[in-house]
Parts: sequence; structure tokens; C-alpha cells
Amino acid sequence: MVTCAECNPMLYEDNILKSPQDIIKKFDGRCPECNRKLSFEAKAVSIGPYDEKSEK
Repeated sequence: MVTCAECNPMLYEDNILKSPQDIIKKFDGRCPECNRKLSFEAKAVSIGPYDEKSEK
């Protein structure tokens, strides 16, 4: 799951791993909710199991 650090909407969630750069590019570098500039910081990443229940 990828979220905006400022306003926290879900930008990406899937069982297929996608690079943060691809997700940022999809939104033209800005959060669609708060318009904050999106960036990738490795120290801010947390990785957990995919939950199929959250898809529904």
C-alpha cells in the first residue's frame, strides 16, 4: 500500500509490486487529494503482507 504522508489517502494497493517512482509518475508527482509534492524516501517505507480482504 502506498499513501500520501501528508493527508494519507491510498494511492496504490495491489498484490503486484510496483515501484514508488511509477506510482509518483501516475499522479504527475502530486497527491490528488492535498496537491503535496510526492517523493520517495527509503527510510519512510514499511513493507507488510497484502490483505485481499481490503480489496472489497
